[in-house]
Amino acid sequence: MGILNVTPDSFYAGSRLGNTKSVTTEVVERAGQMLRAGATFLDIGGYSTRPGAPEISPAEEVDRILPAIAAILRAWPDALLSVDTFRADVARQAVEAGVCLVNDVAGGTLDPAMFRTVTELGVPYVLMHMRGTPQTMQSLAKYDNITLEVIDELGKQLANLRALGPKDIILDPGFGFAKTPAHNFTILNQLEAFQVFNEPLLVGVSRKSTIWRTLGVTADEALNGTTVLNTVALLKGASILRVHDVREAVEAVTLVGHVTQTN
Repeated sequence: MGILNVTPDSFYAGSRLGNTKSVTTEVVERAGQMLRAGATFLDIGGYSTRPGAPEISPAEEVDRILPAIAAILRAWPDALLSVDTFRADVARQAVEAGVCLVNDVAGGTLDPAMFRTVTELGVPYVLMHMRGTPQTMQSLAKYDNITLEVIDELGKQLANLRALGPKDIILDPGFGFAKTPAHNFTILNQLEAFQVFNEPLLVGVSRKSTIWRTLGVTADEALNGTTVLNTVALLKGASILRVHDVREAVEAVTLVGHVTQTN
């Protein structure tokens, strides 16, 4: 899953496309690069969810993503697009514009209409674990047993969603969302525990601060670290990698596939 942030303030500068007259051209070019590199999905986001990110209105979020969706589908009509949003109305408008998957970083906790909306839309849904909001989540990174508590909280939301009938659900432990680097490493080490749900797992660690702070580098220098953790995630059961750098992730998927086929 390639990341396309139509935002001016995402944590990784290399993924920012901003609000300029050339943004649509940039989006199409970046989408083409990712698709040629082997991306299965392109995940379009118009709201930065980095820790402490400023709030924007639903209208501004829609204004950012709808032109990008239209432009990509004009250039790449067979592309499978995902929308990265926690707002039900934004998700609905994106799906009506051609998106085929909803990626909700809040797992239904920030918009009570989200579960009903994705049920009505009949699209696959990524249910991610997060506490609070992007503005408050890091103050809520307090756990006695991080893996068990995330599984418990994800499980409650998953049960609520399943009760409405959706069939295609993907789970995301939410690396970096209301979690410290130590929490992230523990969850990754114990990722097999999430197989209890019998749902596909999405892992998104690409260039996050857990990597670059641990290594004493910057987000711009965190590609190698990202590949290392992506490889660990694949070996521990991840089905989808959400990444800024598609070619390197595809290579990891290919090589890990060859390793695991020999078992």
